[in-house]
Amino acid sequence: MILNPQEFLDKKIIVTGSSTGIGMLTAIEYLRLGAKVIFHGNKSLNNLNNKLNEFDNSRYKILKSDFTDVGQVEDFMKQSLDFLQGLDILVNNAGTMVGRYHLEEISKSKFEEIFNLNAKSAYFASKSALDQFKKQNYGCIINVSTISASTGGSAGSSAYSASKSFISGITRSLASELAPYNIRVNAISPGTINTKFHEQYSSKEKLENTRLKIPLKRLGEPEDCVGPIIFLSSNSMSGYITGQILEINGGQFIS
Repeated sequence: MILNPQEFLDKKIIVTGSSTGIGMLTAIEYLRLGAKVIFHGNKSLNNLNNKLNEFDNSRYKILKSDFTDVGQVEDFMKQSLDFLQGLDILVNNAGTMVGRYHLEEISKSKFEEIFNLNAKSAYFASKSALDQFKKQNYGCIINVSTISASTGGSAGSSAYSASKSFISGITRSLASELAPYNIRVNAISPGTINTKFHEQYSSKEKLENTRLKIPLKRLGEPEDCVGPIIFLSSNSMSGYITGQILEINGGQFIS
């Protein structure tokens, strides 16, 4: 089955962490497919409006919210549902490393910030969507994990990697828990993707060493993740898929 170009017409979709990178390109693609979309960010919203000039502004809304605060996550979800007047697909993409912190130096507050942003935000955004999904007996949740959830990541990323392992875990457990309500839960797990994340947290030397170890001999691009997210949110193409984590890493696990 190929994608029905009408499948996403008027679908109501939230993409968290969609002011840059994977999230932004995914949200824009949903707009191109005719959906009504919530964009979300916290610190990187300045240039987003310029990228949306071609679209009818009645079909999207940009909301600012600090997802290190669970209360703001819940407020964001309420505003989103009020604007959309429903919900079909939730993409939990918000998150970042925050910083590289070795065990001996990380503070309790920084640890909590990392887990709030990467783990709690996805969990409680999903909880906020649940009533709507159950009411309509349908829903789709797509989480964004990372390769370091499986590998443990490099030095200084233990808290971040663990928070993303949480994402992989709840993807499987919620898929089972929510299946009776016809709610599918899946995730993508990107490898080393050429985004601002790695500009900030990885050196050029580290990235080049990683690239040489990847069988496809290149880093991923944000565009490499958009298609898999669209696939997992399509009932026509993946309606019998739930509880799965799709690795997008150029073959890093086989190198």
